[in-house]
Amino acid sequence: MSEQIQLIPNNSLITKTPEEGRHLAVKMARLIIKITQPDATVREKLRPIYAEDAGMIIAIGQTVATEFATIAAANNYWK
Repeated sequence: MSEQIQLIPNNSLITKTPEEGRHLAVKMARLIIKITQPDATVREKLRPIYAEDAGMIIAIGQTVATEFATIAAANNYWK
């Protein structure tokens, strides 16, 4: 892979608000998919398949939830 992917944008999990944390969690989940399948053409080809599979959609949601839990803990749950 010629492109270096930064898996933690700006090298920080710290966000100002939970909403920003949620956006960061989604971005990080998307980056995991990108690094797992670096070929954009293949990702585009697979998107319609997982878009119709409830189990895969739930798995994506779980991935985002896990990322968000990590970000929330890093932000001391915004206390």
